Amino acid sequence: MRGAFRIAAPIISTLNAGALRLSRTPPALLLLERSPRSSFHRLFSGSLPMANRSPPPSTSTTASETLDSSSSSMEKQFEGFRVQLEESGNVRERIRAVVMEMEGAVRLMHSSLLLVHHTRPNPEVLEKAKVQIEVLKDLFGGLAEILRECPGQYYRYHGDWRSETQAAVSLIAFLHWLETGNLLVHAEAEKKLGLDNSEFGLDIEDYLIGICFMSNELPRYVVNQVTAGDYDCPKNVLKFLTNLHSAFRMLNLRNDFLRKKFDGMKYDLRKVEEVYYDVKIRGLGSGDTMQGHATQA
Repeated sequence: MRGAFRIAAPIISTLNAGALRLSRTPPALLLLERSPRSSFHRLFSGSLPMANRSPPPSTSTTASETLDSSSSSMEKQFEGFRVQLEESGNVRERIRAVVMEMEGAVRLMHSSLLLVHHTRPNPEVLEKAKVQIEVLKDLFGGLAEILRECPGQYYRYHGDWRSETQAAVSLIAFLHWLETGNLLVHAEAEKKLGLDNSEFGLDIEDYLIGICFMSNELPRYVVNQVTAGDYDCPKNVLKFLTNLHSAFRMLNLRNDFLRKKFDGMKYDLRKVEEVYYDVKIRGLGSGDTMQGHATQA
């Protein structure tokens, strides 16, 4: 009996200690019980259901209104884009119609000037080419009228007639050189085309590229003129091209199309030099012939 009591006594004391611990109030609950009712209410009011509480405001209406306003502003923006693109397209169509007529006038002028490569220049050939200058002048006036309707947009549409302008300048400059032997300056080219620098002027790069195109015609012209018996032509063309090439070297040109055309002018100059050298060593020029007679005497 005493042995059984010895065994059960530790068990009973352990159970009593556990019961004592369970009967004690946890410190957290003691703090909550001692705190004011308002603090306890604030702590648990967020998690306890309340019948009188109003439901939270719904966000679906606000999100829908935001999407509607965003969609409206997007449509308004692209509607403006549509109107601008349609207006720009109409302007380009009108410009292309004028440019097509310019292409025709340039082709007719070029075909007229081709005759100077086969015969010596005569007034009839030059006058026939001059007729197209007046046509081009009227067409450039038409372009100016179109661009007055959209001020400040010159360089936006400039590429639509740029190549035709360069070709026109080259032919007019060549015609001017045939008549005077001098270079057609920028201000005079604008005047012949009826352009006004304040509103619709001749772009400087277009003018320079046109002059480079004109220089490409000179080597062929020199060869054909020597064949026709004009032995002084190479000397005159060589002097003109040398001065023109020296003037171009004053410009700080970038690696663009104008620079490439200027580089081509060096080969034009070299071809004319070769023709002039052949004429000179054969004593066919007027000065060379006189020198040859003096030597024989």
